[in-house]
Amino acid sequence: MIVKNNYDECLTNLACSIRKYFELEYKHKTLSYIDEVLEEYKPKNIITILCDGMGSNIMDRVLDANSFLRINRIKPITTVFPATTVAATTSMITGYNPVETGMLGWNMYYKDIDKTITTFFSNDKEDPEYKPLPEAIAYNKEHMNKKPIINEINEAGKYQGYSLFPFGDNHYNSIDDMFSRIEELANKEGIKYIYAYDEDPDHTMHELGCDAEEVNSIIKDLNRRIERLCNNLTDSVVFIVADHGHHNVKNLFIKDYPDIEECLLRNTSIEQRAVNFFIKPDKKEQFVKLFTEYFGEDFDLYPMTEIIESKLFGDGEENEIFRDALGDYLAIAKTDKTLIYTGDDILNSHHAGYTDDEIYVPLIMVKTKKNN
Repeated sequence: MIVKNNYDECLTNLACSIRKYFELEYKHKTLSYIDEVLEEYKPKNIITILCDGMGSNIMDRVLDANSFLRINRIKPITTVFPATTVAATTSMITGYNPVETGMLGWNMYYKDIDKTITTFFSNDKEDPEYKPLPEAIAYNKEHMNKKPIINEINEAGKYQGYSLFPFGDNHYNSIDDMFSRIEELANKEGIKYIYAYDEDPDHTMHELGCDAEEVNSIIKDLNRRIERLCNNLTDSVVFIVADHGHHNVKNLFIKDYPDIEECLLRNTSIEQRAVNFFIKPDKKEQFVKLFTEYFGEDFDLYPMTEIIESKLFGDGEENEIFRDALGDYLAIAKTDKTLIYTGDDILNSHHAGYTDDEIYVPLIMVKTKKNN
């Protein structure tokens, strides 16, 4: 298969450049053009703002060519595979590829407990109430590599690290609050890394579609807010990135194809546009034939041996649960279709497929004025 993700110039590599600046070990190539800027400028603050879902192509359709974010974009780069929040934000937070972190997608098969789990929420995929399972929490904590750069910076003690999220302990309360806290932290003494995550425009795109006017308003508002923030800061390098882009979708339901469903050993996993299939041993030949007949125009189907050999999930030391989480086949969307099965959300726009709108994200860098 052709791997479109450039694992020499993706979110992981940007994270490794940040690790390098803060004198942490890094396992992958850094971005030399970022390293040079950081070494020359020696910022007091490195700030990363990750705008969930704000792919490079989507940004281009919404913002004028002379807008702040487009003017300061170095280039579009690829995200990791799959183009989804679980995999990509973890790579940006840690500096490791999905094959290493074990964070592969929204839903994953946890072999030790023999359940398909919604990764961030630790619930059975088929549970409509999203009730966390203690055994899933324990499995995730034991096996997934999710230790943030922020934590490593603080443990080393030489510099400071801060993270801002709209959920969890010490969460921010609004987008106003997020930007206010970034500015407040940047004004503190000492060299520091600040990582801020905004769940939009992704959240709104899922609900309304990626071309909705509400989405356009969100992206334009982010452009204004980020410009104002950068104008207020000194001694800072600000990175603005996304974890993935988006694509408006038409949903196909596996239950409408009972002969396909009859081949399945368990629930589907990973993503609706990067669909992981576990197949009954005596049904594999039948499954491939049926899948090609029904879905071949919209999805490319690969056996897991090819997925592993291609290093689609990135290079690096395989996480101990990586192969256990993979089924027999992976189907990757190449048009506008999703494959929905038990427990999947029905959405108007999605990601994790292999279109340019989904895999290309903006690498934006702003050097603020020096504080003389």
